[in-house]
Amino acid sequence: MGILDGRTILVAGVTMDSSIGFAVAKVAQEQGAQVVVSNFGRALGITRRIVKRLPEPAPVLELDVTDEDHLAALPDALREHTDHLDGLVHSIAYGNPETLLGGRFLGGPWPDVAQALQVSAYSLASLTEACLPLMGRGGSVVGLTFDASKAWPAYDWMGVAKAGLESCSRYLARDLGPEGIRVNLVAAGPLKTLAAKAIPGFEDLEAGWSERAPLGWDEGDREPTARAVVALLSDFFPATTGEIVHVDGGYHAMGT
Repeated sequence: MGILDGRTILVAGVTMDSSIGFAVAKVAQEQGAQVVVSNFGRALGITRRIVKRLPEPAPVLELDVTDEDHLAALPDALREHTDHLDGLVHSIAYGNPETLLGGRFLGGPWPDVAQALQVSAYSLASLTEACLPLMGRGGSVVGLTFDASKAWPAYDWMGVAKAGLESCSRYLARDLGPEGIRVNLVAAGPLKTLAAKAIPGFEDLEAGWSERAPLGWDEGDREPTARAVVALLSDFFPATTGEIVHVDGGYHAMGT
């Protein structure tokens, strides 16, 4: 018996099997959940192939979180597979690596910054709102962040976008708590994912992490992060909302 038995979870933002979203979908299925995943555009075909590597078949929806028509159609698209939604995982972020990352904070053009904020922060609210018609019996929303309380090497405008995501999660927690919906984030340490590879200078973030983290840190192991997300999706945290759970080997708690 798993901690998500009888639950239906949407994992938004699954591309490769090296992604955190894929790891979450896998662990959620292992814990008894019915999982639906989403992606869009050219990556959609990749996602449809990748989900075959999950323990169980998973429907794949086309969803661009910047497309109002996609968001409006999401409830009906979900109803083709389920009559309710118990959890939502927001595994979505984007910042143009050529203009916003890798030491390009000064001079970051507003159109690219606006896109990063919409995709990486605002979409937590817009996607959650789109899912509300199927979350009438309460549920859990979990997003993924990279500790935005500090200025990191190379992360630049994505750090600002993650700060917006973290603030957005707290306001959602405030407004959705009366509906029985919890909203939390998991702050993972640096992981070797497709998104990380797109960040120029990402190796500067990884450098020394495992030595400074009290528990150590394996940049290739996404399962600890996935387990934390799944735990937050379950009833094991019934009175926790507006929280950021760090899964980084304890690095965030150490002094310089």
